[in-house]
Amino acid sequence: MLLELQQIIVKPGQQMLLKNVSWQQLENILEEMGEKRAARISYSDGWLEIMVPLAEHEKDKEFIGDLVKILLDILEIDFEPLGSTTLKNQKMRQAVEPDACFYIGNQAAVIGKNRIDLNVDPPPDLAIEIDITSRTQFDNYQILEVPELWRYTQQGLEIYLLQSGKYIKSESSPNFPNIPIIQLVNEYVHQCLTIGRSQTIRNFKNWVKNNLYSNSI
Repeated sequence: MLLELQQIIVKPGQQMLLKNVSWQQLENILEEMGEKRAARISYSDGWLEIMVPLAEHEKDKEFIGDLVKILLDILEIDFEPLGSTTLKNQKMRQAVEPDACFYIGNQAAVIGKNRIDLNVDPPPDLAIEIDITSRTQFDNYQILEVPELWRYTQQGLEIYLLQSGKYIKSESSPNFPNIPIIQLVNEYVHQCLTIGRSQTIRNFKNWVKNNLYSNSI
């Protein structure tokens, strides 16, 4: 008995794993699921995982993404935010949807693009994941050669840099040299939980302008 995709329900905070999924089946599933959906997918060599994040997960990814945008804007660094766009490479048989991703050094290569094909496009310079629970998903980014991955969990922010094909944990971000990214993200996420997003964003903008902007001009 075959099930239609719309018959399958994945509750927030849960994952569903499917095996022996062909690339064409993956493409069909992505088309049927559509662009505007809560679910995220990761695909690796026939294994497809469908995940639905919790509400707090969405709040964290939006807030951390906003912090990155503020830094890049105030420092006048050109970038293209691609959000949770599907990153896929048919030759590598890999696909993943980050919580957020940014083209910074490679931003000119994706201007005007709504869909990314890593067979021809470069990977994002930075991908962000909130509380990765899947080992496969972590490996997706490594195989797709995303140079920098941020992983945020209840313990705080972790930065991973791709070196010789493997992720190495780092205390700093090459996209934001000389900026204490881990400390900043952890501090302002905690602040957001205590005083709210609006005031925290204003505080963060003031910190960046007072501590970084004068040094960038």
